[in-house]
Amino acid sequence: MNDLSEHSQYLLKKRYLLKDGYGEIIESPDQLFKRVAKSIAHAEYQWGGKDQAELWESKFYACLSNLIFLPNSPTLMNAGSTAQQLSACFVLPIFDSMQSIHDSFKYAKLIQSSGGGVGFNFSKISPKNDYAYSICRHLSGPLSIIEDFDALTEGVKQSGRRRGANMAILDINHPDIEAFIEAKEQSSALNNFNLSIAITDAFMQAVEKNDEWPLIHPNYKNVEKRVDAKSLWHKIIQSAWSTGDPGLLFIDTINEQNPLQAIGKMNATNPCGEVPLMPYESCNLGSLNLIKFLKDNNGFKEIHWRMLEESIVTAVRFLDDVIEINTYPTPEIKNTSLKSRKIGLGVMGWADVLIELEIPYDSDKAVLLGEKIMQFINEKAKEASAALARERGSFPDWNKSIFAPDMPMRNATRTSIAPTGSISIIANVSSSIEPIFALAYEQKHILEETIFEHVNKKFIATLNKQKLYSSDIMSKVLKYGSIAYISEIPVAIRNLFKTAQEITPEWHLKHQLAFQKYTDNGVSKTINLPETSSIQEVAAIFSTAYFWKAKGISIFRYNSKNKQVLNIGVSEEDLNCNICRPSASRTQIR
Repeated sequence: MNDLSEHSQYLLKKRYLLKDGYGEIIESPDQLFKRVAKSIAHAEYQWGGKDQAELWESKFYACLSNLIFLPNSPTLMNAGSTAQQLSACFVLPIFDSMQSIHDSFKYAKLIQSSGGGVGFNFSKISPKNDYAYSICRHLSGPLSIIEDFDALTEGVKQSGRRRGANMAILDINHPDIEAFIEAKEQSSALNNFNLSIAITDAFMQAVEKNDEWPLIHPNYKNVEKRVDAKSLWHKIIQSAWSTGDPGLLFIDTINEQNPLQAIGKMNATNPCGEVPLMPYESCNLGSLNLIKFLKDNNGFKEIHWRMLEESIVTAVRFLDDVIEINTYPTPEIKNTSLKSRKIGLGVMGWADVLIELEIPYDSDKAVLLGEKIMQFINEKAKEASAALARERGSFPDWNKSIFAPDMPMRNATRTSIAPTGSISIIANVSSSIEPIFALAYEQKHILEETIFEHVNKKFIATLNKQKLYSSDIMSKVLKYGSIAYISEIPVAIRNLFKTAQEITPEWHLKHQLAFQKYTDNGVSKTINLPETSSIQEVAAIFSTAYFWKAKGISIFRYNSKNKQVLNIGVSEEDLNCNICRPSASRTQIR
C-alpha cells in the first residue's frame, strides 16, 4: 500500500473511515480499501464462484490501495457498511405540482444523506406570480422552489461528513430566466447550488442575428414576453463574470450525443455538470490516477500503456459491479439506473503528469497528449464494457440505443471527467485535468472550517535539483503562489509551473475540448480567470465553447465570491503546518 500524505490521512479519518456508535474510528485506511474491494467483488458471485470473487477482490484492492484508481466518495464511504448507497450522481425530475415537489424534496434528502449529489431542471415550474386557479393563489416561481431546496440541503450533512451538492438548471426560454441569471448576485444566496442555463442552438442563432427571443410559459406554451436575445446573452456573461454563475449547458449538443435518443431527451446533469442524465438516472464515477502510469525508459519518462489498459479493464469491471450491489434510494432510481447501467471513468493527476514529462500545460504537445490518452481510455473502456456484455449481457435498454443491433455493450456510457476534489487529495495529485491552481495555496470548505495548505513539492524538488532554492524565492512563492515574475528562475521552469490564472483561457478550453472529444459523458472543467479579467474575455470563452461544440462551460474569476474553495498563498509561519484551523493561533492539527 502506498504511503498516504498528511492531507490524505486527515481527510480519510474525518470523512471516510468507519466509526463506531461513539464516533471512534474503527478501521485503518488499508482496512477501508479492503472493505471496499471485498464489498464490490461480492457482485462477482453472480457470474462466477468464490475463486472469481477472490480474484477480483485482490485486483480491486491492489488498484485502490496503490491509489491507481479511486471511485467516487459515496463508494469509499459506504461500500461494505450498512448504508451501501454508492452512487455520486443523480437527476430528479420536478414538475409543476405540490406532489412532485414534495417527492423531489423527499428523494433529494435520501440521496444527500447517503453522500450523493442531485441535478434538477426547474423549467416545468410555472413562472413567478402566475395565477393557479386550482389553488386560487399566485405562484412563487422556480427560484423560490430552488431556495427551498437550498435550505433543505443546508440542513442535511451527507453521512454526517459531506454537505450536499446540487445543480439547478433553467431553460433559456423560461419566463423567469432573467431572475435566475441574477440569482447569485447576493453573496449569501444558494450556496449549495451550482446554476446552469440550458442553452439551445436556436438561442445562439438569435444572438448572432440580433433577433428577439420568446420567453414561453412551460405549461401553456404561450409567449409570455419577448426579449432582445443579445441583451439576455450579455446579462448571462455579466453575471458569470461577477459571481461565477451561471454556467452554460449546450443542451442540443448534449442530446446529439445521447446514446439513448430513442427513449427521450436529457435536460439536466449532476451537480458538477460532467454527467448528463435522464430523470431518475444515477451514475457511478471513478478516476484513474495518471501519475501512476509513467515509467522510466532509459532516463526518459513515458506512458505505460499496457499498465493503463489493464487498469481500465479493472476499473470498468469495478464500476459495473458497483451498479449490481448498490442500494438505490428509491425504486424509480433503481429501475431507471439498471436499464442504462451508466458509469463514468475519468482521470486525475493530469497536471502532475505534464510536469513530470516537462511539457507546459499551455502547449499543443500537452493538448495532443491529453487527447491521445483520453482516446485510449475511451476505446479500452468501450472494449471492456463490450466484453462484460458478452459475459453478463448488455444493459436492458440496449436495443433502443445507438449500439444496437451489432455492438453488445454493458454500459450505456463509460467515461466522464469528474472534478475529483476529494479523491485527488486522497491520491495526493492534482485534480482532474486542471492545471496546478497555485504553487502555494489554501484549500477551504472541504471539511467545514478546516484549511488544507499546499506547497507544490514537485516545484521545490525542481528548485533543489537546479540548485535554485533560496529563502527569498520561497518567501515570494508562499505569498504570491507564482513564479511568473521571479527573474532568477529560468523561463523554461516558469513555463512548466504556470498556474491556472497565468494560463490563458484558450488553453484551458483546448484541454477541455481535447478530453471531451473522447468522453462519453461530459467534462467538469473550470476556466479559472485572474481577478483582472474583463467581461469581454468571458464573452469570448462562452462563444468559443459553443462554436467548438463543448457540452458545457463554466468560468470562475478569482475573488468574484466572498467564499471560495481555493485561495492563493500561505503564510510563512504556517510553512510547516499543512493542515490548520482558522483561529487566533492557527492551531496545527496532526
